[in-house]
Amino acid sequence: MKKFFALLLALVMILGLMAGCSKEEEKGPGENKYNLKTVKEGYLTVITSPDYAPYEFYAIDEKGNPHLAGFDMALAQYIADYLGLTLEVIPMDFNGIIGEMGTGKADLALAGLSPDPDRQEKMDFSDIYYDGKQAFITSKANAASFSDLASTNKAEFSIGAQSGTIQMELAEEFSPNADIISLVKATDIIAEVMSGKLHGAYVEWDVAVAYQANYPDLVIVCEVPYEAEGNVIGVAKGNADLLKYVNEALHKCVDDGDFAEFLAEALDLAAGENYQGILDEDGKVPTGE
Repeated sequence: MKKFFALLLALVMILGLMAGCSKEEEKGPGENKYNLKTVKEGYLTVITSPDYAPYEFYAIDEKGNPHLAGFDMALAQYIADYLGLTLEVIPMDFNGIIGEMGTGKADLALAGLSPDPDRQEKMDFSDIYYDGKQAFITSKANAASFSDLASTNKAEFSIGAQSGTIQMELAEEFSPNADIISLVKATDIIAEVMSGKLHGAYVEWDVAVAYQANYPDLVIVCEVPYEAEGNVIGVAKGNADLLKYVNEALHKCVDDGDFAEFLAEALDLAAGENYQGILDEDGKVPTGE
């Protein structure tokens, strides 16, 4: 019963979030209580890649309608409210996020970002708000082939990773002799692993755990060491005031326990019916997905 009410509260929160995102023009600009410079006056423009449960994805309601969900999205709404701004979320493929931040088209990037130093040319980083880990996964059908990271480094294996991510760098570091396959969406990587087209793949740990809920034949082989552990928010380059107050909001969210609730709610929703990817022009799950 407790889990039921947690899920119900999570759905209410998400529906409220999406109502604000989809009707931002009707809602109008926020008060901007810290007089911050943003891409759009009175709005907090956030870009994300909604193919990364439990970070960001679409939860499907009982009527079959998709609603943006995930702990990054709950955090985005929290920060917007803290700053007195109206939240505006722009979904896109992950490999477009770095470029969009570099051209100043968004205030924040919330997409399970790791603090890779190469990305700091395009954006500033918030403080770490979540200590994520990396994983190597395979299917039960191929599990006997892998015992550790060293066993992945063979030319006979096709190993996947999402393009433009830390996981691609890890694949190149730990499996350089394998046939490394770059795919745009995390969902495609999982599908290829489960179909046997990929022998294994590098993904974020909690993403792997979330997918296991829907794919019981998915196997997490091992944790992958990575020096820059944790997740950060990408902040518009040079916007020191925005960075200051984003960090202030982050610490309050974590210290008050709100972020822990966001995480628990996101994990519950990720275990249910969901879609990971970009919606069509009508805001619907693309036909055939």
